[in-house]
Amino acid sequence: MGKLIYLDNAATTKTAPEVVEAMLPYFTEHFGNPSSVYSVGSSNKEVITKQRETIAKALGAKTDEIYFTAGGSESDNWALKATAEAYESKGKHIITTKIEHHAILHTGEYLEKRGYEVTYLDVDENGIVSPEAVEAAIRPDTILISVMFANNEIGTIEPIKEIGEIAHKHGILFHTDAVQAFGQVPINVDEMNIDMLSSSGHKLNGPKGIGFLYIRKGVKIRSFVHGGAQERKRRAGTENVPGIVGFGKAVELAVASMDDRIRKETELRDYAIARIEKEIPYCRLNGDRTRRLPNNINFSFRFVEGESLLIMLDMKGICASSGSACTSGSLDPSHVLLAIGLPHEIAHGSLRMTLSAETTKEEIDYTIDNLKEIVAHLRSMSPLYEDFMKKQK
Repeated sequence: MGKLIYLDNAATTKTAPEVVEAMLPYFTEHFGNPSSVYSVGSSNKEVITKQRETIAKALGAKTDEIYFTAGGSESDNWALKATAEAYESKGKHIITTKIEHHAILHTGEYLEKRGYEVTYLDVDENGIVSPEAVEAAIRPDTILISVMFANNEIGTIEPIKEIGEIAHKHGILFHTDAVQAFGQVPINVDEMNIDMLSSSGHKLNGPKGIGFLYIRKGVKIRSFVHGGAQERKRRAGTENVPGIVGFGKAVELAVASMDDRIRKETELRDYAIARIEKEIPYCRLNGDRTRRLPNNINFSFRFVEGESLLIMLDMKGICASSGSACTSGSLDPSHVLLAIGLPHEIAHGSLRMTLSAETTKEEIDYTIDNLKEIVAHLRSMSPLYEDFMKKQK
């Protein structure tokens, strides 16, 4: 095909030209510190408020419920650590799942070392956590439930509204890591009973290094970064004005194009899944078949090692991944795939492809044509596959 085929949009996305254009003046002309009293700085405070309004509207939230951060991982850390500190007099128990992003899991481990208890719930074979299991795990000392909106590896969308209802029925705060979902699928924080929500700009064609934490008005949560009075005294530090402007523009574009993108990406996703299942034997679709992000395709191929698969795809100009970009280079199989019941040897042969609005059917066909050849080639060198095939005869 002679060009780069980028199928790793869950890891990061290309910054949209309109976003870059919107950001540029805030590096050179409108470079002032928003906390300054003179106009070249103070005018940027109004610009920040405008972006806050854009993001809040996309969530059905209030403008002053949006707090800018450096990204999704910071937002996740803030939600868990600051809630734990603020509500420790009520209890020290937190509920989450085994398939969360490591920004949640590792923060849970951090809190456990400091005397908190964290329950990590199982999921079913499609990666869905049962609302009944969430409710059964609640204790008198439970202060927070944190369940991701959609899984970053297998794309499964969780029953967020139902879990939020359960949390509120028991007077417990509910946080969701929506880094993969915000801007990709509709979210309304009131309708879905969400108290806190994390997001990151670079997952929806915005810049890196910017994110936000939605905090429902009335939620008692402590400051996370101490210093100045920025972000209404909850997150100190001079605001990343170009990043905030870029994030706001990216959200504006995402909202305007969402319906068309969902339709197009779902169609291409299902086409790719159908071709792979029909043309490549001994493969398994990971994640729920219908309750999944429109752009997510995740397969495990038996008798294939995932890293070799990725290297050979890269040689054909195809960018994909085996799971979360945050665990790239790890020799351990994906914790998500293990949690849905895959044995180690099958989990190691996984491939995640995540589409964008720019992905074409021609690119999908080229990718799957090459994928078939690469899987066949790798299996031809596998003694396990050879033994397996002998037993089938």
